Amino acid sequence: MREFLVAGNWKMNGSTAASEALISGIVAGVPAGSGFRLLVCPPFPYLASVASQVSGSAVALGAQNVSEHEFGAFTGETAPSMLRDVGCDYVIVGHSERRAIYGETSEQVAAKFMAAQAAGITPILCVGETLEEREAGTTNKVIDEQLDAVLDTAGAAVFAAAVIAYEPVWAIGTGLTATPEQAQEVHQHIRARLATGNADLAQKVQILYGGSMKGENAAGLLSMRDIDGGLIGGASLKASDFLAIAEAAAQS
Repeated sequence: MREFLVAGNWKMNGSTAASEALISGIVAGVPAGSGFRLLVCPPFPYLASVASQVSGSAVALGAQNVSEHEFGAFTGETAPSMLRDVGCDYVIVGHSERRAIYGETSEQVAAKFMAAQAAGITPILCVGETLEEREAGTTNKVIDEQLDAVLDTAGAAVFAAAVIAYEPVWAIGTGLTATPEQAQEVHQHIRARLATGNADLAQKVQILYGGSMKGENAAGLLSMRDIDGGLIGGASLKASDFLAIAEAAAQS
């Protein structure tokens, strides 16, 4: 049975005091039980301090982005080995905001995916469609192209040490929401796509839902067969909201 993963993406939010308070609240309130894992992905300046706070706790540490390069003249970038050095176990690659705002291509995302794995970090590969793409009926085509950038580069086996997050871009911060059934349909498609390369592995890969999961809708989403947790944005910035999702995972 796949374990749930509840991952908090803080995006560009917080301060030293705010991050310390948030982590204190999360660590103190982790629900009892098994079958789930919590992860926080703070902004780069707070990685080291958060690493210290979560050390020895049930909360893992991740980063929001990584360079595809290991070292060199890449001003402003952060190498995978640097993330590993400060205690990161996970890193988000290909987030919709990185693709849309910073023009990251699926090929660049695949390079980041492989660089993270080479450093011993589990990549969380984000895939998803815009509202225009959904309305045009091209959701599966868009997601297949994003997945295939990794599959064609390295094959399905690399997903044994990776996580996938489905982000319906149209349901993030827009007021629109995907129903559990809509989310399940895409998650099922993602798993089927992986199964074309390795059917056994496809059943083991964690696929998270990243479309505005909150305490109020978490139980319904997590009840779906192919939804294995959430990549949480706004609801990860308040300990009680994040822990409500964790509680739903613990009870699912």
